[in-house]
Amino acid sequence: MSSQLTDRQQNVYNMIRDLIVKRGYGPTVREIGEHFEIKSPNGVMCHLRALERKGLITRSPNKSRAIELTNAADRSGNSLPLGGIVSGIPAPLVFEQNDRIDFSEMIFEDNRFALQVSGDSMIDASIRDGDYVIVERCEHALPGQMVVTENHLGESMLCYWHPEPSRVRLQPANKAIEPTYATDVKVIGIAVSLVRPAL
Repeated sequence: MSSQLTDRQQNVYNMIRDLIVKRGYGPTVREIGEHFEIKSPNGVMCHLRALERKGLITRSPNKSRAIELTNAADRSGNSLPLGGIVSGIPAPLVFEQNDRIDFSEMIFEDNRFALQVSGDSMIDASIRDGDYVIVERCEHALPGQMVVTENHLGESMLCYWHPEPSRVRLQPANKAIEPTYATDVKVIGIAVSLVRPAL
């Protein structure tokens, strides 16, 4: 995209995208003008028309905050190129310029939070020390679900949830570690995704 835009057009586009991500709607012509010290509204409109011609934004003349991004995957600014589908059978990866995937739409929700894993208690579930677990807030879990629990002392742990008649078995995913049994523990969330930091 940067090869298609002038530096000013790129900067205007970045501002539009960032504001849509942070506050949910784009800037007005006046806001763009003030930000870039463009005194004439027509000067701002020239940049917006250029971005519109290049297919990056759309505008509605009947709305005051009418600037929208055309590529929904670019709303977060954290999308990655999608190289097709991979399997156990050899096949080419074809990177199309406009094919991107935004993991924020899969992971980020208001009722979720992230926890960094410490230790190797979940290593048999391919969760390593330093990984991040995305947790969805929830007070109930099904038997066998991976959860984050909290006891009466405020201590938390990541484990598999196994209710028993008079207690709960908190099962690690590591054969070398014994399960924990508790009667005073509650579920605070269910693990729904994993993010591994780059090596």
